[in-house]
Amino acid sequence: MLTNGDRRRGGGIGAAAVGLAALGVGEAIAATRGGSLIDTLGRAAIDAVPVPVVEAAVAASGRHDKIATRFGIGAGVLAATVGLGALPDRLRMPVTAATGAGVAALATRLPTRSMSTVAGAVTAAGVLAAGLRRRPHGLLGTLAWVATGAGMFAAAHTLQHDLDRKQDNDIRRIGPMGALGVVPQDGLEDEPGLSPLVTAAHRMYVADVNLRPPRIDPAHWRLSVTGKVAHPLRLSLDELAEDAVEFDAVMVCVHNHPGEGRAGNGRWFGVPLADLLKHAIPEVGATRLVTKAVDGYTISLPIEPLRSGEWPGYVVIGMNGEPLTPAHGFPARVFVPGLYGQYTGSKWLGELELTDDSHVDYWVRRGWPAGPLWVTPQARIDVTAPGRAAAGTTTVAGVAWAPPHGVAGVEVRVGEGDWHPADLGTELGPAAWRRWRTAVELPPGEHRVQARAISRSGEVQEGRHRAPFPTGPSGFHSVTVQV
Repeated sequence: MLTNGDRRRGGGIGAAAVGLAALGVGEAIAATRGGSLIDTLGRAAIDAVPVPVVEAAVAASGRHDKIATRFGIGAGVLAATVGLGALPDRLRMPVTAATGAGVAALATRLPTRSMSTVAGAVTAAGVLAAGLRRRPHGLLGTLAWVATGAGMFAAAHTLQHDLDRKQDNDIRRIGPMGALGVVPQDGLEDEPGLSPLVTAAHRMYVADVNLRPPRIDPAHWRLSVTGKVAHPLRLSLDELAEDAVEFDAVMVCVHNHPGEGRAGNGRWFGVPLADLLKHAIPEVGATRLVTKAVDGYTISLPIEPLRSGEWPGYVVIGMNGEPLTPAHGFPARVFVPGLYGQYTGSKWLGELELTDDSHVDYWVRRGWPAGPLWVTPQARIDVTAPGRAAAGTTTVAGVAWAPPHGVAGVEVRVGEGDWHPADLGTELGPAAWRRWRTAVELPPGEHRVQARAISRSGEVQEGRHRAPFPTGPSGFHSVTVQV
């Protein structure tokens, strides 16, 4: 005989099955036009939660933050469904209807909105209300709802995949963006395990508040330069490519702790912002350049250092000889080498607006300083291996960066001993990372090896550990070596 506890557990499982089906149906409808109900809810959660929660989530999930967010949203929806199912009958339907209306309203308000996402939210609420009115009974009924949800998620995945493939084909037809296939060398190519001199696009870290890149048709896309300018501009990809130049630079996430992989070195292809500003002619009172993504997300920069060339900023349209990938901002992004990624400019660029100091950026509203925050010198250890040149030695090698001035030196120490200089590879450019290598004598036992970078401006990497918020991380990368 079933107890009340057994019935509650069975009812909770049935409600979760209904929630899975409702979410799957909503996701499939949203995907017909490239939207995503889960991603909409995820963006809303990112926008709403306090910055300390965001920082803790980034620290816990690392480079898998988007996957973790999606799973968190899915688990939250199922938990909420179980809660709705536990309400008394007289409250369940009104609360379910109010919840569905709230999600639909949210989908219309967010910058990632689309009518398919709104339709998906409304339909999901309807499925949820119908399913909770007569929850599945027995194993077969529950499995039927689960199968419906799984099938709808599979359909949504297929729709999204087809749209992604179409955009990839559109991007491939664009052709090279820069010197495709040119592989630079720095003299340290013989060191196994050392990071590549240029980071492949699929290896470059990705960090943004969107769970999925917006899909943009390159044939119809235009970059608008608007606001306080004498000559507004509207430029196609082909027109930007005519004036683009290639440059090497490291891009670093503000959440990159010493030794982590939220940093990559690219060979970028872009138009200097100084040239665009020269053509547009800023008006009196124009003090900020607002870099605006197609979904409305903004990062702003002071105009004067960009206009004078003191800050070498670019509208980037290519990476490593090819167009940008969707994850990295196709068709264009703004990049100022030396600024942390959170401050360097928007991806999926649609507009450059010249305005006054009244504009407030997304992350400033969330509590980060107005900035800009500059990347500090940092060295990372990639290799600690038995030395090949002489017995009894250990090879220590890695990469270091100090944009925009460049790396003047890298030093290594064992334990609390003295710092000793390492050999540097040939520099690609002052804003790029620089590979280094040295050999150290280590007796048998356990040893802590540390590295630090020194910039050409004289700045020495700070050894005191500091969390990323609010001014960026610091500390030495330490590796324990057992000989």
